[in-house]
Amino acid sequence: MWGSEGGEDQINAASDFVWPMQEVVTRYCFGETWTREGLSRKARSMVTLGILVAQGRPHELKVHVRGALANGVSKEEIGEVLRHAMVYCGIPRGVEAFRSASEVLKELGLD
Repeated sequence: MWGSEGGEDQINAASDFVWPMQEVVTRYCFGETWTREGLSRKARSMVTLGILVAQGRPHELKVHVRGALANGVSKEEIGEVLRHAMVYCGIPRGVEAFRSASEVLKELGLD
């Protein structure tokens, strides 16, 4: 999602305490899951955004908005995913998701 350098940065920055968690994330999440055939990275990013709205995870949503943009998801598509998720997950979670995504888009000069 962030390229090999982004993954390597996460691995290199992991302390002894954090390493076991980072290994799971690197191996299973981004290794085995994100590299599977069947869904494009763009589709996986869009699904992930919806799931993070449902879970109410604004920090992770911000991280994955950046990843979604890197995976070819447009600003407009991000908005559509968030609106769609808001209907099924609830207005407060949708509002929080839009606030988080707007922060990232503004930081990147896209809002």
